[in-house]
Amino acid sequence: MRLKWIAAALLVCTLIACGTAVVNPVSGETELSAMSEEQEVAEGAKGHQQVLQEYTVYNNPAVQNYVNALGQRLAAHSHRANLQWHFTVLDSPEINAFALPGGYVYVTRGIMAYMESEADLAGVIGHEIGHVTARHGAQRATSQQHAGLGVFAANILGLVLESQGVTGAGQMAGQVSQTVAAGYIASYGREQELQADGLGAEYLARNHYDPHNMVDVITVLKNQERYAVDVAKSEGRPAPTGGGWLASHPSNDQRLQQIKQTADSYGASSTYADDGRSRYLQVVAGLAFGESADQGLVRGRNFYHGGLNIAVTAPAAWTIQNESQQVALVNAATDAALLIKPVPPAVGKTHAEVIRNGFKPTQGKSEATTLNGLQATHFTGVRQNEQGQNLGLEFTLVSGPENHMYALQYAAKDAATLQANRSALREAESSFRAMTAQDRQAAKPWSIKLVPYPKGGFAELAKRSPLPHAEQQLRLVNGFYGGGEPKPGQLVKLVDAS
Repeated sequence: MRLKWIAAALLVCTLIACGTAVVNPVSGETELSAMSEEQEVAEGAKGHQQVLQEYTVYNNPAVQNYVNALGQRLAAHSHRANLQWHFTVLDSPEINAFALPGGYVYVTRGIMAYMESEADLAGVIGHEIGHVTARHGAQRATSQQHAGLGVFAANILGLVLESQGVTGAGQMAGQVSQTVAAGYIASYGREQELQADGLGAEYLARNHYDPHNMVDVITVLKNQERYAVDVAKSEGRPAPTGGGWLASHPSNDQRLQQIKQTADSYGASSTYADDGRSRYLQVVAGLAFGESADQGLVRGRNFYHGGLNIAVTAPAAWTIQNESQQVALVNAATDAALLIKPVPPAVGKTHAEVIRNGFKPTQGKSEATTLNGLQATHFTGVRQNEQGQNLGLEFTLVSGPENHMYALQYAAKDAATLQANRSALREAESSFRAMTAQDRQAAKPWSIKLVPYPKGGFAELAKRSPLPHAEQQLRLVNGFYGGGEPKPGQLVKLVDAS
């Protein structure tokens, strides 16, 4: 459970009343802009501090230095080599990369796990550099100003995908619990994403990498979509729809088609240097895979947090969404959930104080109980929202290990849905516990190891991995989800317990 709200690089600023004429470094055309280059740099620096508050920087100097050196080489041959560029690896399993105006670029260790070579990673970074060099953040600020919006969200998230097939579960949990996000995630438009893809290919060529590696990057995204659909079908869940944030972007099919044409225009791949696969594999050897232990780990139907010494088990067919400030156990229809949240100490020292100060019910009743030996209080009642409407309220407060208190809140789209899921919600609640020795054994983090590809193929390799869909996921992480095999003895990535 990440106790900080993870929102990628939200910037809020007051825009000037009218724009100024600025020459776009990529197009060479003059455009009316709400931000000068100096303002871009200043806003990027502010946003960088917010990113460092919301994300943890990956604690691996060798990986950080490698990514920074690669990024600096790419930026030096970009349309804005004059900027002071910053490249940071974030300790997140998200398959994601994003940038802020002024030269701040971020990649997650999650996306690094799925890249197959230095040239692939260069394509990811080049795409993000392209958003900065083409001034897409400033363009968005300008368009929002013209639309009368007084905020600017610089987050671009150009390469994010929900890879586990639980699209919208986190958003649903936030909505049903009536929480208000501290900002919003804004996406760039179709043409800007396609332009960034093209600039990524151009920066690859300028640095003597094959622009076709940009095709590999988009293929990774496409395969993530395919995997999410395949897993959903195998588990009897609805296939992800690609709605929400992804809906405003060009489809990965379209991106794939266009980037192939762009890459082909640069000529034969034989004219480019080595793709750096061997160098890259040595860098990602030992890279943490999936959630990190200090954020909590999802293992099948179980959630473990070693630092907090807590565990919980989801009912059959429910999923676990490990979010920034809560863990959500979500039903298959994504219309009901048990939300597990740590209670800030300032809210109260006793269950009665927390109920009164934190939830502020207008009426209700409390029942003292226990959960696996932990003192608990179940509350059922009513509270009023800001509009004065009465809302049902049901939760259990638990005094957990290490002197931490937790709220286990029932949430559903309506009263009928809550009642229909009450038995499963009770089951989930009753599993909340201090970690046992068996839990600690199951809660080992995962990392990437390099091994020779066995004669038995991915089926044999899968026997050595704890991944829930091991053969499919190992194909995915090694770039063979669409078929094919590495050569026997060739080094490949294996995800194993650390």
